[in-house]
Amino acid sequence: MPDLSTITCIEDLRRVAQRRVPRMFYDYCDSGSWTEGTYRANQDDFQRIKLRQRVAVNMEGRSTASTMVGQEVAMPVALAPTGLTGMQHADGEILAARAARAFGVPFTLSTMSICSIEDVAQHAGPGFWFQLYVMRDRRFIERLIDRAKAAGCSALVVTLDLQILGQRHKDIKNGLSTPPKPTLANLINLATKPRWIMGMLGTPRRKFGNIHGHVEGVTDMSNLGAWTADQFDPRLNWGDVEWIKKRWGGKLIIKGIMVPEDARLAVESGADALIVSNHGGRQLDGAPSAIEALPAIVDAVGREIEVHMDSGIRSGQDVLKARALGARGTYIGRAFLYGLGAYGEQGVARALQIIHRELDLTMAFCGRTNIEQVDASILLPGTYPTP
Repeated sequence: MPDLSTITCIEDLRRVAQRRVPRMFYDYCDSGSWTEGTYRANQDDFQRIKLRQRVAVNMEGRSTASTMVGQEVAMPVALAPTGLTGMQHADGEILAARAARAFGVPFTLSTMSICSIEDVAQHAGPGFWFQLYVMRDRRFIERLIDRAKAAGCSALVVTLDLQILGQRHKDIKNGLSTPPKPTLANLINLATKPRWIMGMLGTPRRKFGNIHGHVEGVTDMSNLGAWTADQFDPRLNWGDVEWIKKRWGGKLIIKGIMVPEDARLAVESGADALIVSNHGGRQLDGAPSAIEALPAIVDAVGREIEVHMDSGIRSGQDVLKARALGARGTYIGRAFLYGLGAYGEQGVARALQIIHRELDLTMAFCGRTNIEQVDASILLPGTYPTP
């Protein structure tokens, strides 16, 4: 198995993670819905965008430092909220939050995390962001928001594009459920992952920490699964967003925006930022890539609200391209999960190092020494999407 000194790109981390993480959890991370066309387009459309190389430019004193919703960041990147992170690696959310804090970028904890809000705050420190799925049980949501406040979370990310669950064929075929189905194929696959098994045996964190013990009537994994399946709220609307903002009272980020009409509603809701995102291609297959949708949304509302984006980012060059097209900040999900599954906390740190180095070098080759100077002039006309 390669050591970290030989890991030079996110794809290297992906290959190691694929060998080390049980198939059902690796596939949960690295897949999309239906044909996976949107999942693939998220990456492919970044590759179509070409950069303009400049020469004989003073490249000293480069800086990738920026801000996201007023928070200083070492580069315009945050770790995206990802469910079941603690099943990629034991105590995964705590380890990822530690790596993000050490690097100087935000970590976003998912509602559907294995480690709880309180666990992450205790073992990685306060100041991380919390992502909220809106459930039918509004009293539970009120308590969840209050718990995030008490833990010192500095921003709330409300995901709007998971009122219903997209059909993900790999998850169905793998029997991914709560609890996971102990099929013969799954058991055989687990037997080939001794490192992962030892990690899981060494931690008590194997349930949905933000839910288990916090919901009346949920006492074990079987009835937790039934509760969760029934709780995602198809009635979610912009009135709920305004209610959440009032209850939260702090920085609010809206995730899942793909068209200017919804971006306008995000502005009217009073949110501080929106995330152009198609949920990594895991919801509506056939939707455009996030990078294709980005320019029209920036053009429509970019002077009134901070625009961020996720879905498809696998390199520092992708971060730079998104920034050039108007994204104030970006989020990585699969990229850091590969690092986590491969090497734990060190793997997440390595993923951030790789993306930062690629961002820094590419920015320099494009004739810029400060991320705040980056705009569409670094891109080759005709190769990138426009409003």
